[in-house]
Amino acid sequence: MQTELKWTTEQVMEARHSVRKYDPTATIPQGELNEILRLAASAPSSWNLQHWRFLVVTDPAIKEKLLPIAYNQQQVVDAYATIIILGDLEADKSARPVYDEAVANGLMNESVRDTMIAQIEGAYKSNPEIARDEAIRNSSYAAMQLMLAAKAKGYDTCPMGGYNRDALIKELNIPSRFLPTLMLTVGKASVQAHPTARFGLDQLVINNSF
Repeated sequence: MQTELKWTTEQVMEARHSVRKYDPTATIPQGELNEILRLAASAPSSWNLQHWRFLVVTDPAIKEKLLPIAYNQQQVVDAYATIIILGDLEADKSARPVYDEAVANGLMNESVRDTMIAQIEGAYKSNPEIARDEAIRNSSYAAMQLMLAAKAKGYDTCPMGGYNRDALIKELNIPSRFLPTLMLTVGKASVQAHPTARFGLDQLVINNSF
């Protein structure tokens, strides 16, 4: 059984690197994979609409079909799981169940719920770009949290933008409601990731104004 590592948050963040070569014989117990996904799903989201879905591919035959879609990046086959991060383009439809539950749990009253739902519905109707922007932005929060959760449990990941989105949608029958925003491999490295050069804060931080 995988031994859970007792790392600090800082250690997990510094230890996470993108791994592209995986041990194809290594597995992740379902309980641990579920815990990684549960932690990923605790990410923040606009209006608490939880714009992400996780399409988890562990079937070897399906992973082989993903190989050409991912431009023959072998990691999608060798990693234990290839996870497609999906952004919900119709997240406003989640407002009613989310806020009804909040009322049922005594977290808000019905008046606040109705105000929040009206605000969400108004935003989605008035701005045609908001659905896509929010889907990408919020699903990205969950993707980063997934990578950190996996590393905390001793597993490696790699976020991938290199894939044919249209072919992926067709192959996995992804409904039009969901936008694939990231492909993410999860498993055990066979070759550790190489160190990367990083900008210093003097190049990254702008204080107060340009």
